[in-house]
Amino acid sequence: MRATAFVRSSALAVAMAGAQVLPLPVAEARPVSRTAQETTAVYDEVWRLVRDRFYDAKLLGLDWDALGEKHRATYAAASSDAQRSAAINALLGELGVSHTRHYTPDETAYYELADIFRYPLRRELPKHFTDGTVRYTGIGMFTRDIDGKTFITAVFPNMGADRAGLLAGDEIIAADGQPFEAIGSFRDKTGKKVELEIRRTANGDTQKITVEPHAIEPGKAFHTALRSSARIIQHNGKSIGYVRVWSYAGGNYHETLENVLSEGRLKDADALIWDLRDGWGGAQPSYLNVFNPHGPTLTLKGRTGAERIVDFRWNRPVTMLVNGGTRSGKEVLAYGFKKNKFGEVVGETTAGALLAGTSFMLSDGSLLILAVQDAEVDGERLEGKGVAPSVEVPFDVRYSAGQDPQLDRALEVLSGSM
Repeated sequence: MRATAFVRSSALAVAMAGAQVLPLPVAEARPVSRTAQETTAVYDEVWRLVRDRFYDAKLLGLDWDALGEKHRATYAAASSDAQRSAAINALLGELGVSHTRHYTPDETAYYELADIFRYPLRRELPKHFTDGTVRYTGIGMFTRDIDGKTFITAVFPNMGADRAGLLAGDEIIAADGQPFEAIGSFRDKTGKKVELEIRRTANGDTQKITVEPHAIEPGKAFHTALRSSARIIQHNGKSIGYVRVWSYAGGNYHETLENVLSEGRLKDADALIWDLRDGWGGAQPSYLNVFNPHGPTLTLKGRTGAERIVDFRWNRPVTMLVNGGTRSGKEVLAYGFKKNKFGEVVGETTAGALLAGTSFMLSDGSLLILAVQDAEVDGERLEGKGVAPSVEVPFDVRYSAGQDPQLDRALEVLSGSM
C-alpha cells in the first residue's frame, strides 16, 4: 500500500439533505468461549502491522515483543470496544509519535479518516458502508474531552449545531437525558430532534438546546464548511476577509480557497485572515504560492468575455491563525508562511505532528492510522516540535461562549498593518 502524506485526500461535517445511510455493522458479537488467539486477534493484527510497516525498522529502539506482551492482557480482559481500543492505543502510545492511532466507529475521527483515506481503503469500505460512501449522523461540530468534560471546540457555519445556536466553548452534559456520545447520541436520528443539555459558563445554569442531526459525508461537508466560513469583518474602517480551512486533504479545498479569494466573497477585501486551526492536514507546500507576490497571475478570457484566473496571487496583507490542533501538512504551510514573512502567524504552537501516515482497515472494521515515513521541512524535523507563532495568543476554549481572542488579535494585527 502506498504511503500517503497524512492527511491527503478529503474530510468532515454535515450534509444538509438526503436520507440517512448508516454504516453496516463493523464488529460481530464475540462468542462467549474464545481461544486466547481469537481473543487478541485484532490486537495482534495491529502489533504485526507496526512491526512490519512502521517508518523506523528498528522501532525507535523499543522492545516491541515485550511491549506487545505488556498490553495484550489488558486487551484480552477488556469488555467493550472502547476498552479494547484504549489497550491498543496504550501499545501505540509507547512509540510516542504522531499519525499512529487506533479508531473505532464510535468516534467521529473514524469516519473523517476513513473518508480522507478512501482511496487506499477503496476495497474495504464497501464491506462496512453502503455503496462504499462514508457517512455518519451528526450536527457539524468538533468536540474535545477536557478534564472529564466534553466541550465544543468549533462549530461549522450554517450546519445543525450552528443553526441551533451552539457555540464554541459550550460544555455538553447530556443528549436526550443520557451521557453525551459523539456518535451514539445521534445514531439512527437523522431528521429527528435531539435535546442537548449544555452549560455555557463555568458556574452557570444548564440550558436545553434542540438540534436536528443530518447525514454527514465528511469530505463534502468540510468543503461546504470552508466555503461557508468566508466572510467580511468590518474592523477599524477596514474590510477584512476571513476564511477557515477545516481540512486540506485534497486539492479541491485549495481550489475553493483560490476561488473565494479571486472572484468570490473575499475578492474585494482589504486584508485576509487565513484560519488553519484544528481539523486535518494534507496540504502541499505549493499552496503557499497564492501568497507569494512575486509569481505571475495568468488570466484566460474566452470569446464570451468570461475570465478564468490561473495561479491567483493574493497581494494584500494576510495573517494566519494556528493552534495546537494545526497539524501535519498545515504545519508545513505555517512553517513556510512564517519563514518567508508573508504575514504574522497568530495563535499557539502547532501540534508537532508531521510524519507521513497511511491507513489500515482492520478485520473487525476498526481503523489503524500508522506512520510509515519520516518527514523534514527544509531539513528541519517538526515532529514533536511544531511551529511557534510570531504573535502568541493563548486560548482556553472552555466556556468561551463563542469568543475568539486569537481572531480578535489577528484583526488588530491586520488593521495596524494597513
